[in-house]
Amino acid sequence: MAVLKRHSGFEMFSMEEETVISLPGLTIYPEQRKIYRDRQEIHLTTKEYDLLCLLAYNKGRVLTYSQLYQKVWGEESLGRESNAVSCHIRNLREKLLQASPSTPLHIKCVREVGYCLETE
Repeated sequence: MAVLKRHSGFEMFSMEEETVISLPGLTIYPEQRKIYRDRQEIHLTTKEYDLLCLLAYNKGRVLTYSQLYQKVWGEESLGRESNAVSCHIRNLREKLLQASPSTPLHIKCVREVGYCLETE
């Protein structure tokens, strides 16, 4: 401990329990950026992963295209973000369906507003 105090450039890491997001049929490990279905990893792009996590954190709440775009792309929306978001959501849905066709997990489109993650 004394060595770490003398060398302030070192970061101290603590052994804390990892945060896990559990959804029906899916387990998300945000700190590892990994998603599993029955111990089988589902490979997503960075944007797909970020969209899924954002929707999972806000499960049951409708997020607008603008909100999704600003959080995932990190840019101010200019009114045409719905195409980019829709394309990535479509790919995300396909990957989730392939990995787990029977999972009661749905990314619902709220027409002209945005998306909502729902579970049965």
